[in-house]
Amino acid sequence: MEASKLVYTLNEAEVRTGIDRDGLRLLIGWGKLPVLQAGRRMVIRRDVMEAFLEANRGRNLMKRDEVLAVRYGEL
Repeated sequence: MEASKLVYTLNEAEVRTGIDRDGLRLLIGWGKLPVLQAGRRMVIRRDVMEAFLEANRGRNLMKRDEVLAVRYGEL
């Protein structure tokens, strides 16, 4: 996968982060991980994914109250 990509599909984000698609969809549904959506297709900006992972280092991503949300305006 190219490091220069600006956005990742959920499949690409799964490969890159190790978080499965269901986990990513859960984080998106909780409003913790913002996505861009075009029709049914969702993509995650690379800088957002990197900021999310950094902010949540050492946290249990499956516990909603432990996960810190990342917003586009905060980057």
